[in-house]
This record gives sequence, C-alpha cells and structure tokens, in this order.
Amino acid sequence: MRRRLAPGRAALAVLLVVALGVVAVGGLLWWRGGDESRLAHAVHLAPAGTERASWTDWSAVRREVGADLGDTPDGEAVAAFLDEAFTSDLTSTSALVGSSRTLQDEFGFSPATLEWELFVQSSDGAVDILGMRDEDAVDALAGRLRDLGFEEPEDDDGVWGGGQDLLPRIGPDLTPELQYVALLADEGLVLTSDQVAPLEAAVEAARGDADTLSSVDDVVAASGEPLAASVFTGGYACRNLAMAAADADDQEVADALVERAGEVHPMTGFAMGLRAGGDLRVAMSFEDDDVARADAQSRATLASGPAPGQGGDFADRFTLEEAASTGRVVTLDLVPEPGQYVLSDLSSGPVLFATC
Repeated sequence: MRRRLAPGRAALAVLLVVALGVVAVGGLLWWRGGDESRLAHAVHLAPAGTERASWTDWSAVRREVGADLGDTPDGEAVAAFLDEAFTSDLTSTSALVGSSRTLQDEFGFSPATLEWELFVQSSDGAVDILGMRDEDAVDALAGRLRDLGFEEPEDDDGVWGGGQDLLPRIGPDLTPELQYVALLADEGLVLTSDQVAPLEAAVEAARGDADTLSSVDDVVAASGEPLAASVFTGGYACRNLAMAAADADDQEVADALVERAGEVHPMTGFAMGLRAGGDLRVAMSFEDDDVARADAQSRATLASGPAPGQGGDFADRFTLEEAASTGRVVTLDLVPEPGQYVLSDLSSGPVLFATC
C-alpha cells in the first residue's frame, strides 16, 4: 500500500509517498536468469571488502546518446562518443575515460565497445571489472597484451604483468589501473588494477571462489537499471559522502538544518544512479522498516533546501519529484535542472541529505 502526503513545508515541493512492505532480496539471482539487474550482477562479482563501486553500463550509454560505433572504432570515434556522453553526465563513474583513445587503438577495446564497467574500491586497493562482448573478445585481448609487452601468466586466469614502466611506452594517457590485467574468458570478464594483490582477490571473487559484496543489495535492487551509478556501503557513505567530509562551518549549518528537518539515522547502504532520460534515483537503506519510514520525510526535506558543503540550494541542481519508503529503503527521485551534472557533482560529497 502506498499513501500520498501533502507537502509539510512551503520549501518542500514534493509529494512524499510512504510505502509499507518489505523489499524481498532473496538469494543470489544471476543476471542471465531471474530478476537480477545488470548492476546487481556486476556488484555480486565484487570482493566482499568493497566499500565503493562506480558503475557504467556502456552499452546502455551508447544507446542513450545514439552512438553506433561498430566493433572496431578508431580512437577518434571513441573520443567523439565520450564527449557526447560527458554532456549527459554519463562518464564520471568510469576509470577508463582518459585512457580510451589509446585503449581502443592499442588494446582493441574501450568504453565504445565494452558492455559495462564496475570500478570497485576498498582499503586494500582498486580494481576495474569489465564486462566484454563475449568470450572471443577476451581471447583476442590476450594476443594484444602479449604483443604490447605484458608478461604472460602461467595460468589462464593468472595476472598479466605490465607495471608502471610498460604503460608509458604504450601511450601517455593510460591510467595506472591498467598495469596488471586478468582475463576470465569463460565469464566474459577482464579485470585490471595497479596492484597485484587486490586484483588476485577480485579474480577469486569473480570466479565464485571467495565472498562477494552483499551489504548493498537493498539499494542496488532499488536502483533498477541505471546507466551510471555510485554505490557505497553505509560506513563509507557516512565517512566520505555525508557531512562528516565538510568543513566545520558547513557542519554547523548542517546540524541546524537537520534539527529542523527531523531525526536521521545511519545508513547501511547508499546508491545514486542516473537513468535513461536523465532522471536520477537515490536509494538509502536502514536498519529496519521503522527507521526508514522515520527518515523518509526528514531526508526529503533536507534534499529540498540549502546545500552546505556544495553551495547554494539543492533546488538549483534538481527538483525532488518524489520520495518513498519501501521496507528498509528510502528512495528519492530527482530531476536535474538543465545543465546540471548532479551525479558527478554529488557523488563525491559532502551531501546533506546523505548525512549520518
């Protein structure tokens, strides 16, 4: 059951919908079957210790901007595509954009040909997980790596060693995240990192031999099929996205705004996703249904007023179209104002309505 409420303040130009019920997230549903989204499939490949995951559905981005690049575009075509995607705020979650021209010309893949990309970060390091078109595309990359001078591993799923000295010889714009590469042809995956240890751990998780990220399942499920998204564990969001990241003056202003808006509680997960057509959905999960229901109104109020730490008001950046509480999850549906890059601006914080 969903219940509509009249706006509680003149500043809150939003209808708050409180939905009672439980979001059922039962078991692991693989992307090739069941109800799991592409984002959820990718997140369930990430190591359990992941704290932040940055998602780009490159095949969907190409459809969104109307790019028809074929299987073997040149670097110039890739650059033109990414310029177009940038204007729609669809590139900030990728670790590969600055390297894309050389990637396509030398490695034979790039955001212009990838299916999707999930850049995962933890205290142990960062890994880029790449969904390729098919097994053949992964096999073809092995030959490219060999020709480029990467050291071939003994095992098929071992780490190809490039290191910091090799990449500059290939091209001046390559991200350090490409120093080491692992190829999982059966899974259609390529994993890269600037360190061997986190890459090996990510390979184990992607192959199903180690625990994977699950603490953000609720917010990922609520996000649907975003073109680009930032996903945080609750602890990471509270430390790095919320007002704890703001300076002292902004924190003082935020405290006063929160006191007026109502009680807020720590999140267990957070996601912000940009959807086809340009709208955004923010999803926040909490300890239980009652906490989420209590936070729905206060966080909607916070998302409709001043934006300390960002400057100005949130209304300068977006219209809060609807807020909802469903089970343990609160969602805020945002419509960006013309020319505003809401995902890239707000995914690095501090964000008042994500306060803990």
